[in-house]
Amino acid sequence: MRLRQFGIGGLVGLFLATAGGAAFSQNAANSATTASQTYVLGPADVIEVSVLGRTDYTTKGRIEADGTFRVPFLGSIVAANKSPTKLADELAKALDAGGYFNHPVVNVAVQSFASRYVTVLGAVTHPDLVPVDRAYRLSEIMAKVGGAREGGADYVIYTPNGGTPRHIGVMDMGAGDPKDDPYVAAGDKVYVPEADLFYISGQVRSGGAFPIKPNLTFRMAIARAGGLTESGSDKALTLTRGGKKIRHVNLDDIVQPGDNLLIGERLF
Repeated sequence: MRLRQFGIGGLVGLFLATAGGAAFSQNAANSATTASQTYVLGPADVIEVSVLGRTDYTTKGRIEADGTFRVPFLGSIVAANKSPTKLADELAKALDAGGYFNHPVVNVAVQSFASRYVTVLGAVTHPDLVPVDRAYRLSEIMAKVGGAREGGADYVIYTPNGGTPRHIGVMDMGAGDPKDDPYVAAGDKVYVPEADLFYISGQVRSGGAFPIKPNLTFRMAIARAGGLTESGSDKALTLTRGGKKIRHVNLDDIVQPGDNLLIGERLF
């Protein structure tokens, strides 16, 4: 075997062995295959490169800020902005053409997905930078951060990278319309605002501030506060809205953000 430098613009990716030569469990192999078909490598991703049957040829490291990665025999190669499948194929061809290995089967695994992620902030259980190592729908990204926390709104503000923000209802994501559960991409942002609140006090069992849900009526709001006390009356209601007091309240009207409902006592 002769050793010499060989320049090539590529490396990394996934296991390129035939179906019968997989080195991973079936589940791990399927997961790696899915990731490799959709993920585009970038700076800060950590990859491991090896050749099947050659324990002396293994290297692991982080892709540099300029998008390069150093490989035994081949030196510094461009790894960024290529899918793992393409890069692994280029590496195998380079090693073969350079006379280092004869038709090598290359195993290049992504150890850490760091360069491409979706930012999820706001009223979620675990705000985070979520790596996009495959094609994810918005609902899957929300599941990864634990969904909206108590007090969070029932919608998200989804901003595609370089695009226009959209309001998407959490319940709409599961309604079956793809436009309400889009695929996300690296650089996208998801923000869950705090829910709009209404306030209820007086003769209810558990007064306080509560998040507004869609189509919430005053009747439902009273129930949300634990219902009336023994001396409470749903006919003795005073609503404060926008600084103005409203004494005649229809229980089937819709609660608006900032509404403050006072429940009075019934007359004996």
